[in-house]
Amino acid sequence: MKIALINENSQAAKNAVILKALKKVVEPMGFEVVNYGMYSAEDKAQLTYVQNGILAATLLNAKAADYVITGCGTGEGAMLALNSFPGVICGHVATPLDAYTFAQINDGNAISIPFALGFGWGGDLNLEYIFEKLFCEPSGQGYPRERAVPEQRNKKILDGVRAVAFKDFCEILKGLDRELVKGAFAGEKFAELFFPACKDEKIAATVKELMA
Repeated sequence: MKIALINENSQAAKNAVILKALKKVVEPMGFEVVNYGMYSAEDKAQLTYVQNGILAATLLNAKAADYVITGCGTGEGAMLALNSFPGVICGHVATPLDAYTFAQINDGNAISIPFALGFGWGGDLNLEYIFEKLFCEPSGQGYPRERAVPEQRNKKILDGVRAVAFKDFCEILKGLDRELVKGAFAGEKFAELFFPACKDEKIAATVKELMA
């Protein structure tokens, strides 16, 4: 599994702390972490939480990443932004219990963490525990296990509703404000990380067109 980390501007200073906790937990599991930044509060490319959504949706729909870890001050804005796009199911995760139940019941592919709430002493440990519970078991198994069948059925119903509710992802990108989209792809390492990993030629061509 390839896991992408994305930080918006208000919490960019925590990127190194989040990255360290994430890699500590998931690399022994055999997962790869790819850091899309922001890398610091002083980065030239400043991502908003809305641009987090654009970038995360691009990575997931292009299969350049299998999972996205992101967030903002409260975690709410980034969650809403990510869930505005097809191919993304993002949960708001503040605790290890949130992480485990979201993975097992909702079987999503992204989480949004409230990096400004309760992130004091021990904040790095809470992140580690969140990542441990998020990835400790294959997702979508249900919790409690005796609820697995109806929960998996509900997830399929949700997937069906979302398939009807959203239009083609490339059409969505082209319909958004051009500068907003270009800003989402303006990170210093975006091109070198994204294009070699992208598995969808149509999305790759669309991104190149919008970046031009």
